Amino acid sequence: MIIGKILIAVIALLHIYFLILEMFLWDKPMGMKAFGNNLEKAKLTKVLAQNQGLYNGFLAAGLIWSVCAAAPFALQLANFFLGCVLVAGLYGAMTASKKILYIQALPALIALLVVNFVA
Repeated sequence: MIIGKILIAVIALLHIYFLILEMFLWDKPMGMKAFGNNLEKAKLTKVLAQNQGLYNGFLAAGLIWSVCAAAPFALQLANFFLGCVLVAGLYGAMTASKKILYIQALPALIALLVVNFVA
């Protein structure tokens, strides 16, 4: 379960990074480069991105909760929040950018498999 918890923690850190990019750096050079935006588009979509960042923060909080929770709740929480990340990643890959499949969905799938099938 240690490997699973490490994977969950890494995914949580990724979502904290997404939160920072979307909530605070969206219209800054680093945020615009990460999402391929120009300043005009970034300013028009800033509030939407901040909302999206907030949701990424909720995912990170849930993942951290799953790492800190006691059994049997830890597994249930991990499955729920990793499942949410997986679905969000699949949807993002279909609607926004294919790279989301590799950055978000694939790590969640790997973590789900490890958490549930590696002793």
